Amino acid sequence: MNANIILLIFIIYFLVLLFISRLTTKKSSFNDFFNANRSSPWYLVAFGMIGTSLSGVTFISVPGEVGNTNFNYFQVVLGYLLGYYVIAKVLLPLYYKLNLVSIYTYLDKRFGYYSYKSGAFFFLLSRTIGASFRLFLVAGVLQIAVFNQLGMPFYFSVFITILLIWVYTFKGGIKTIVWTDALQTFFMLSAVIITIFIILDKMDISLFESIVLIKNSSYSNIFYFDWKSSNDFFKQFFSGAFIAIVMTGLDQDMMQKNLTCKNLGDAQKNIFWFCVILVIANLLFLSLGALLYIYSESLNIPIPQRSDDLYPILALNNLGGLTSIIFLLGIIAAAYSSADSALTSLTTSFCIDFLNIDNSSNKKKTRFFVHIGFSVILFLVILIFKEINDESVINSIFKAAGYTYGPLLGLFSFGIFTKYNVRDRFVLPICILSPAFSYIINIYSEQLLFGYKFGFEILLLNGLITFLGLFLIRKKQLQSTI
Repeated sequence: MNANIILLIFIIYFLVLLFISRLTTKKSSFNDFFNANRSSPWYLVAFGMIGTSLSGVTFISVPGEVGNTNFNYFQVVLGYLLGYYVIAKVLLPLYYKLNLVSIYTYLDKRFGYYSYKSGAFFFLLSRTIGASFRLFLVAGVLQIAVFNQLGMPFYFSVFITILLIWVYTFKGGIKTIVWTDALQTFFMLSAVIITIFIILDKMDISLFESIVLIKNSSYSNIFYFDWKSSNDFFKQFFSGAFIAIVMTGLDQDMMQKNLTCKNLGDAQKNIFWFCVILVIANLLFLSLGALLYIYSESLNIPIPQRSDDLYPILALNNLGGLTSIIFLLGIIAAAYSSADSALTSLTTSFCIDFLNIDNSSNKKKTRFFVHIGFSVILFLVILIFKEINDESVINSIFKAAGYTYGPLLGLFSFGIFTKYNVRDRFVLPICILSPAFSYIINIYSEQLLFGYKFGFEILLLNGLITFLGLFLIRKKQLQSTI
């Protein structure tokens, strides 16, 4: 497709987001950037969270990963449901009871200053890496589709992507994000559904026939039982549960949206309907992946070496102009729905957790420069990631999450499920040592654990080591939990 047409689509899409930003920032206050005055409709938050949760990684990487692991990823999705139940019944009541803006202030109330800063630091680290991974994937697609044809280098496409996100979020913050993410979720899911029907039309089969075709193919294998394998059902299921807990329930990015709901009941309804839509959405992405491989095989189209490249290559080169437009709208929506909220939550956490800008402060200039600072950090991390990554992005994200979110899992679980206080000054060293020990155990697990190979459940090990470390530095006197 002509680069100028793609660029025009990109510009029109951005102008729509900018228009929404202007509407949502009218009469907005300083605090609306952080919590939207707790007035967001729960159904809007639930729908918009789908885009943030799935992002460009799911849009591109999950369909491609079907060729490597079939439908095994759905085992993780089933685990998500257990994790979101814990979020709705345990974490959300706690956050609303304490009236939190940054969820990491809980650690300050529960343990003390260093625990609080440790939790906030690991969130900043985790979200910076995760957001960079997601933006890297999308910037790569835009580079292939647009900027290569215009003779622009990769860093330029990254710069433009981040700049545009900054422009429509720097003023409205989370108040804008709630509305733009709902729109972008709609575009993303519409793109997947339309692409599926275009493939069916190309293959001249009905929807029912495609379901039978996928079911009878090797790609539809979901459950895998082998305790030594990283794809074992129980490993994947419980990993999915804890991934949901840490990457949603202990993540300022995702929880900041939930905390904009009017009350706890609305926030819990949001989580319930979010789960329903999430399961359906992931089934759509997995089905799309199977159809992409089946379609390629039927026409002897070479399968790219990197599975992440399959959907972009077919959409832009083999499925017609309409599919190209639909795909680009979907990937742009997927990228922005994840990255815009990440940038806003990073700004929120740093302002509140490290600069102590509270609800009564009015330091717009400080917030402005923090927003710019994290934009620059994301830009630099993406360029570094481009040089070192050689596997599917979704695997990279979950692996990184296992090490960076583990300390958060240990801190919050120790705080919620025990009454012990801790020697606060030793918390940060434990949070640093836990991922290091987890990494060493992961490397030698097959030799030490009779052939056992860790997958995403390295997160559980990391959290357990943090929990045990906190137990070792506990104080003798008990403290009532908050």
